[in-house]
Amino acid sequence: MSHPRNSAPAAADARVPIRIEVRAASGTYPIEIGAGAVARLPQILDEVGAPRRRFIVSTSPVWNRHGDGFAAVSSEAPVLLPDGERHKNIVTVMRIYDALIRASADRACLLIAVGGGVAGDITGFAAATYLRGVPVVQVPTTLLAQVDSAIGGKTGVNHPLGKNLIGAYHQPLAVVVDPLMLATLPRREFRAGLYEVVKYGVIASRPLFDRLAEELPGIFARDPDALVPVVEESCRIKADVVGRDEREAGPRRALNFGHTAGHALEAVTKYRRFRHGEAVAYGMLVAAQLGVMRGTFAPAERDALASLITKMGPLPSVADLPAGDLLQSMGRDKKVVAGRLHFVLPAGIGSTKVVNDVTTDELREALTAIGVRKSDVP
Repeated sequence: MSHPRNSAPAAADARVPIRIEVRAASGTYPIEIGAGAVARLPQILDEVGAPRRRFIVSTSPVWNRHGDGFAAVSSEAPVLLPDGERHKNIVTVMRIYDALIRASADRACLLIAVGGGVAGDITGFAAATYLRGVPVVQVPTTLLAQVDSAIGGKTGVNHPLGKNLIGAYHQPLAVVVDPLMLATLPRREFRAGLYEVVKYGVIASRPLFDRLAEELPGIFARDPDALVPVVEESCRIKADVVGRDEREAGPRRALNFGHTAGHALEAVTKYRRFRHGEAVAYGMLVAAQLGVMRGTFAPAERDALASLITKMGPLPSVADLPAGDLLQSMGRDKKVVAGRLHFVLPAGIGSTKVVNDVTTDELREALTAIGVRKSDVP
């Protein structure tokens, strides 16, 4: 499966706001990207016709850092959630329901997710299900959320046996991406988001992949002139794919590159060891190894991907994880359809193909190639 994003990312003036339209089947909405974009949030909300009663949902660490910047957005008390992937569950969603019900919030209310991917997914799911649906706006504060999870309307929570097994599609009214909010993001969290940018390069844009490799120092320094173009290109790729396939019936499956094994790594470690992007990095290496084994991906391109991931910094160890546990978890993945696991393989840097005939033996070999324990494999 190829994508139309193989031209070089356009040079962007980091000081000028960028607006990208997501044209999903269920409706069109803007992504606004720009330094200081959060200061324009009240105006953006009015532009998209957001309800006047607005509830901000965030986490305590994010709110302590950024809450003062939202004083003009809502007079309601913020709904603060526990932080971390292990809290991405239905119990946490109940906190939002409880706050809304206590406040007598009706359908003329808006939820605003201010936080990373976990807060965005939970808030989106609450918006999709409270009173059978109220609007939501996404204000992502991590790089991973800014380039990926805040866009596209996927919402959901985890189950102890698998990631994102409970959820709904619920497109936001708008996504507001402010790179200045990344200035205080810990390096590990920032790096976790960069792995999702690597994903976009592999599935859709060789120039984006090359730009990452060439400009890592400036990107890690949070230099807007280096960072904004890769954020913009990632958002454009996501918007393009969502516009062509809102509910993952075809082209959108490519966005799962690296996520099948990645979700399994998160699940078997109970969402405590890996940042999501770190697990995806390992998942990309598994998929790349499968691609080499099947002849769809050149060994040199696999090595280029591995080299870029290594240059970004260390990943948590997988040496103690039994491949058998990961294989069982992948069998429960939401990408299993009619008993067959749909797996995204790279077909060259810039394109992918989806297959549904990857065998257990192939997966076992690819997992052990990245350092997973070979013992205890069924």
